[in-house]
Amino acid sequence: MRRTRRRDTAPELALRRELHRRGLRYLVDAAPAGTNRRRRADVVLRGSRIALFVDGCFWHSCPVHLHLPRANAAWWAVKLASVTARDRDTDEHLRAHGWLPVRVWEHEPVAVAADRIVDLNHQRRAERLTRPGRPVRGRG
Repeated sequence: MRRTRRRDTAPELALRRELHRRGLRYLVDAAPAGTNRRRRADVVLRGSRIALFVDGCFWHSCPVHLHLPRANAAWWAVKLASVTARDRDTDEHLRAHGWLPVRVWEHEPVAVAADRIVDLNHQRRAERLTRPGRPVRGRG
């Protein structure tokens, strides 16, 4: 388990490269503002308040690729269930603080995931601009 990377995994790097190519700028391995500092997102889009997580199929119990190791199966079942529960708790915590958590599986095609994130980014930024009660900036 010590060899498992916490950040800069191949799927994460590929997605970050694609998002950057499409013009998005972001923070890497950061805790979204106003949230728990121990729960860090892989990519944070501050302007649109999107916290992006690139989840590995094994560690985060992908419904398509989930398989428990045969050795010590009971321990692994508890361990992986706790990771999934922590993910759900993190998502709820982010939503409560105005962030949109987005989870991408490592097996998801990079272009498809990037399309989804770019669309969400545009939607969230447009919502912020048209929100009632928002002060209008500009020359008076």
